[in-house]
Amino acid sequence: MAEAEAEAEAEKEKIVTEKVVAEAEEFPKAIVRRLVKDKLSKLSTDSEISIFREALEAFSESARIFVHYLSATANDICKESKRQTINAEDVFKALEEIEFSDYVEPLRASLEEFRQKNAGKRSVSSKAKETNRKGKRKDPPAGSGSQNKDDENESHKEEDNAD
Repeated sequence: MAEAEAEAEAEKEKIVTEKVVAEAEEFPKAIVRRLVKDKLSKLSTDSEISIFREALEAFSESARIFVHYLSATANDICKESKRQTINAEDVFKALEEIEFSDYVEPLRASLEEFRQKNAGKRSVSSKAKETNRKGKRKDPPAGSGSQNKDDENESHKEEDNAD
């Protein structure tokens, strides 16, 4: 009897664990809805597009399965090259392998555009970090803060006297 109860408890824990994992892997419903509605609005002349919740769940689950399949294929390609980190080329090769080669060139173009946009952001960020580093080196030593405040007060007094 105790053995049957232990098995039943283990099965319940397995179901709960599987449900938690499945929920963690789900795509955010708001994003799926936005993607589907955006695509459908480009294809339809109707101003209002309605989508059943079950349809959104089907889109979400399909996307999740596709990402799993694509990532597993890219991982296999990566391992064949004796590497541990998947790169963009692995994903492109995986798309070709799973017969989605029509998407490779648009994806390459999109990735290149993304890299160019981020390269500008990185250079601005790097310059800002460098400026901060230089500014920190020029900071006066501790204890001289009151002297700087006195100098600042003197300059304000001189401005007041000039009026």
